[in-house]
Amino acid sequence: MGTGKSAVARELGRRLRRPVVEMDAEIERREGMAISRIFADKGEEYFRAQERKLAEELSHTSGRVIACGGGVALDPKNLEALSRHGVLFLLTATPEEILRRLEGQTHRPLLEGADRRRRIEELLTAREPYYRRVKERVETTGLTPGRVADRIIAALERAGGNRNFEAQ
Repeated sequence: MGTGKSAVARELGRRLRRPVVEMDAEIERREGMAISRIFADKGEEYFRAQERKLAEELSHTSGRVIACGGGVALDPKNLEALSRHGVLFLLTATPEEILRRLEGQTHRPLLEGADRRRRIEELLTAREPYYRRVKERVETTGLTPGRVADRIIAALERAGGNRNFEAQ
């Protein structure tokens, strides 16, 4: 949340000439409601089940840039599924940067009714063991989506993963 996943995914999709799938947006489309409404009406457990279902579905495709929600890593099966045909990158940012980026946003169900700064720190701490499962990390604090995309493309090139695309 607030690390730049959606903006970076769009930039990567443009540069790599690949379609972009934003998992949260796709779940909203399928459910016909915003994630905050899904959480309120059906609960987080239901949302996570839809996330698992979509991750498994996407694992059978290739050639896409996928922007995952911040909670995707909470289920190791999601990471396993999404790793089948791609490379996972974890985007990170400091709590201060996340708070700044989320300023004025009201559609964040995990932050509703909370001291946002404290809740962000709690989420980051609780999720760190899950996030450690992702080998490739890019710190996004102070960087534009373009600069983050540069770093991801460079990492893919170093790993020899650029055989099937051309970055611009």
